Amino acid sequence: MPLEFPNPSRSFDEARNAVRFIGHDGMFAVPFFIEAEALTAPSRNGPEPAEAACLAAFDAARHSIHTSARKLYSGGRRTTYTITAADMR
Repeated sequence: MPLEFPNPSRSFDEARNAVRFIGHDGMFAVPFFIEAEALTAPSRNGPEPAEAACLAAFDAARHSIHTSARKLYSGGRRTTYTITAADMR
């Protein structure tokens, strides 16, 4: 069964400075993080709170993030997966 993302929820993990989201492979939940650096560029209009900026960027790029997550997941099974800026290219 392919990796799917039926639940659109996501949350900001301040300790990791990343957005956390969950994929599903059949009945198994697969936790993912995408680093804030992979989501946002420095703002020219002043600092926006990291959480708000990251969540908005995640929502805007959800499709490409899920595509990157599927590629990362296909590389082998792990307990968690972290998407970096290099993975988003």
